[in-house]
Amino acid sequence: MLPYLRKLFRFHAPLLLLMIALAIAGVCSIYSATYMRDNAILASSWNKQMTWCFVGFGFFLVASLLDYKWIRWGAIPVFFLGIAGLIALKFIGTKVYGAQSWLRFGGVGVQPSQIAIFGAILVVALFVSEFKAKLHPALIMLAVGLICAPPMILIILERELGGAIVWGPTILFMLFAGGVPLRYLITIVITAVGAMPLAFNFLLKPYQRDRILVFLDNNIDPLGAGWQVNQSLIAIGSGGWSGKGWLAPGTQNELGFLPATAAHNDFIFSVISEEFGFVGGAALLGAFALLLLMLLQIAWTAKDDLGLLVCTGCAGLMFTHTIMNVGMTISVTPVTGLPLPLISYGGTFAVLIMTMLGVVQSIWIHRKAEKPRPGAS
Repeated sequence: MLPYLRKLFRFHAPLLLLMIALAIAGVCSIYSATYMRDNAILASSWNKQMTWCFVGFGFFLVASLLDYKWIRWGAIPVFFLGIAGLIALKFIGTKVYGAQSWLRFGGVGVQPSQIAIFGAILVVALFVSEFKAKLHPALIMLAVGLICAPPMILIILERELGGAIVWGPTILFMLFAGGVPLRYLITIVITAVGAMPLAFNFLLKPYQRDRILVFLDNNIDPLGAGWQVNQSLIAIGSGGWSGKGWLAPGTQNELGFLPATAAHNDFIFSVISEEFGFVGGAALLGAFALLLLMLLQIAWTAKDDLGLLVCTGCAGLMFTHTIMNVGMTISVTPVTGLPLPLISYGGTFAVLIMTMLGVVQSIWIHRKAEKPRPGAS
């Protein structure tokens, strides 16, 4: 017990405090987005989110105090757990907003795609750290592609656009950190961009194509597919410099112009910007930027390539979610349904993010090594 207590004094305190601050801000924002709703389920969302945050904090502590070397035996089981969940969606999945992406166990919903991406980060980090010096970069990329293909195909088949998009940037960041030359990664990006027309015409459902068309022109369907984005822009603009205040009456959110089913998750940034204005929105983005810098700092000080790559994967996932979520509220990215980490409503994602940050904390705690990785300290 004593060794674990000693580890508490070696925590990366700014990372811990910032995670807690963001989680509290998320619960308060969800309350603001839902407290006036007649729907009892929506009105209690903040309470459920707070419960999930406590659960997530427990996972964070466990992941922090355990040596992250457990990844060497635990990565593959976590990865296959995510794949098993994705397969189970075909048979017992619950459809939400057009995508059959949730498993229900009693009153608890779990999104297997989020478990799968966490498992993929661990497996890719483990593979690249073991073989980066033994295999040609092209073979590394091919192997990583084969690792990620099964869960990505399953996610695409479920028509979960957001869950599929997040994989690309996250894995590319990890490959770059793993030493794959930039020219190879640029080739992948160019190939992916070239395949977009095929994906648009043959893989996406009509409502997903409508989201992309609305992203290109908000006026195509202002009362239909473009309604959410247009109301989000109005809400953010109406917040002005300092906002209307927390729980302010007569707002876009309170009056229901921001759809009640999306204000507390996909469009939570719109609620925050309306209530706290440009200052509040900028402060939130600044907090995420600081969190990402902390993750990169811990990656740089990691004692081995496994720690470096896991931290980079976590940073890539957080960055992609933040950019895509905030971007869709201000119409610079398509609406994809990706939540804002620690802020948007969502129990599975809150626990996942806190667990990932716990693994990063473990990498920081156990960063000392007899022969540290070049560049680590």
